[in-house]
This record gives sequence, structure tokens and C-alpha cells, in this order.
Amino acid sequence: MPLQDWMKLVSVDDHAIEPPDVWTKRMPAKYDPALIPHVEEVEVDAARLQLGATAHGRVQSWVYAGKQYPQIGLNAVAGKDPRTWDVEPARYADMRPGCYDPVERLKDMDEDGVWAHLCFPSFARFAGTRFLEGSDREMALDCVRAWNDWMLLEWCATAPDRYVPLCILPLWDIDLCVIELYRVIGLGARAICFPENPSPLGLPSFHTEHWDPMLAIAQENGMPLMLHFGTSTRTPYTSPDAPTPVVVSQMGLNSMGTLADLVYSRTFHAFPDLKVALAEGGTGWLPYMLERIDQVWEKHRWYAHVDTQTRPSTLFAKNVWGCFIVDQAGVDFRHRIGVDRLTWESDYPHSDSQWPHSRKALAEMLAQVPDDEAHRIAELNACELLGWRPWA
Repeated sequence: MPLQDWMKLVSVDDHAIEPPDVWTKRMPAKYDPALIPHVEEVEVDAARLQLGATAHGRVQSWVYAGKQYPQIGLNAVAGKDPRTWDVEPARYADMRPGCYDPVERLKDMDEDGVWAHLCFPSFARFAGTRFLEGSDREMALDCVRAWNDWMLLEWCATAPDRYVPLCILPLWDIDLCVIELYRVIGLGARAICFPENPSPLGLPSFHTEHWDPMLAIAQENGMPLMLHFGTSTRTPYTSPDAPTPVVVSQMGLNSMGTLADLVYSRTFHAFPDLKVALAEGGTGWLPYMLERIDQVWEKHRWYAHVDTQTRPSTLFAKNVWGCFIVDQAGVDFRHRIGVDRLTWESDYPHSDSQWPHSRKALAEMLAQVPDDEAHRIAELNACELLGWRPWA
């Protein structure tokens, strides 16, 4: 098997379920405790309004600025029989402790044969966009800071050589983004959670100059933008009455749109060393998409007010990394994609995760791959993307 014991698995996409005290322990005392993010016991009817739940009784729900946000069960299914999965609200007692406890997570990582996790937010949403909601921007800013302090000073500090330090930003104000980015760099942040497409959130797009101050800092510090699918809050178009698996099966389409958006934008021309990862976007579609965007560019570049000198696929090969969990097609087409463009994800504790068999699953995917290429896909590409390899 090409996945040798000495190769460390570095996952670029996992998820931390925030414990109940993330904000209650860190927010300034001036705020009403009923308004800052906290966990309450609520009647399931309140959850049913958002989730279509069928359970009865009381559940645990996040509450922020007077609104309830029940925890969706599919966000924490590691170790559970798929026949028991549901979108019902979940209690902390229903989850593996590794979902929300960094010490227990290390035990689950060891069992899974995985060395490092990069953990996206959960309640705060994958790019911290929860805090675009609510009218109190001062409180929202302190919520962002509190999450970053928890992630960097508690979660990642538990095992600095195994947890990738990343941050969220106050996306509603570019000046505040810059201030917070400098602050978290001082705390060791190595990556930025950012929306795959800011436009549906009411924010300026990648085609504007709005984000330039933040992108300049990211480029200067070698910090990739981790663009997790679903962070635009938009899902691929489907029938309104389609079951959940229809949407889940199509989520990679969001990353296809993100790739096209970026390589036709000014972003990589203005910031030629900026790094971007299409988290949980899959990779098997990349050969077709790279071929297609080049074909379109050849015919449409002259009138469309896009760069006419550099092929979009050239920008991908220099600036973008694909990310996959189980994707034999991407592995098989690795030379058309670029072996150095492929990174692996565990996705613990979500439903796509292979826990506790991640190492076995990746070894099977890489069974026909030479050692040097397997090492790149399992470990080295992620470390180059992140500028992070503290055990070396």
C-alpha cells in the first residue's frame, strides 16, 4: 500500500462543535447574557419552525440576539449508524465528546489514523457568517473575537502541532477585517475562513476592489482563504420538494461556481501569490471544468472585460487547491488536475466523514499511486497550502 506509516494525514476540512461556554466565558460583561450566543433548553416546536423536526420534548438550542438556532443532528454523526441519522436537533449528550472537546478529538484522530485537523466553525457557520445577523454590530464584532480567541488560544493551543490555527472575520466591515486579521496573526492564525461567494450574503464580490486590504495581508502572510461549500448560504438549484440527499449530492456545484468566479475575476491578477482552497468541493469535476473555462475564455475574452493574457487553468495551477474526502475520480485524474493541487479532508464529525476508517479509505484510493505522489496528497500539499508543518 502506498500510504506508508511515516506519512502523516493532514486534513484541511473538519468541524468543531462549539461548547456552550465559548461566548459566555469570553464576551464583555456589558452585554445582556440573554443576547450573546448561549445554549438553552427549548421546546422542540421552536426548532420545528426551522428544521421540520418530528421529535417531541425539549432540545438544546443555540440562542443569539433573541433567535434560536437548533443544532442539526447531521453535523455530529461520527461513530453513529447511518440508519440512525436525522436532521433533528441534537443534544451534546448525543455527540461524541470529540465533536466539542479538543482533548477528546485527539483520541478520535489517533483512532482514525489522522495527524492534523483544520476545524471550521459550526454555530458561527463555516465562514463566521452567523454574525452578519443581528443589528448590534459591536456585539457581533466581540462575538467574532471571542470565537477566534477560543479557537486559537484554547482549541489549537491544546495541541499546536496537530490543530491548524484559523480565524473568522467581521465581514460586514473591511476596516474591522483588517484590524482583526492583524490581531489573530499575532495569535498564530494560519488560514482564513471566507465565503465561497460573498454576493448572496449582500457583500461585495470577488470582482470588486473591496476586499483588497484583507487579501493583501493574506498574500503577504501566506494565509489561504478556505472557501467551504455552503458558506454563501446558497445551495444548488433543485426541486423544492426534493429530499435532503439531492441537495447534499450537488453541493460540489457550489465550488465549481466559485472556481469560475475567481479565475475570471481580478483577484489572482491583483494578488498573484494569494492561495485559495475549495473546501469540501471535491476534485473529480476539475478536469472538465478546467477544460471548459479555458474553452469559454478563448472565445469570449475579447468582449467580456476579463484578462485576455492568462488562461484560467494557469491561475488554478498556481493559486487554487482542490479538496476531497472520498473522490477516486480526482485521484485517478490527478495528473490532469495537478498532483500538487490535491488535498485530503477528514470532515469529522460530519456525515461525509469516514471516521474511524479515514486512513484505510485514503489508502484504498491511493492504492495505485506512487509513494511520492501519495505523500503529497496525504500531507505535503496541505502543509504547503497552509504554510504550516510544525512537526518537521
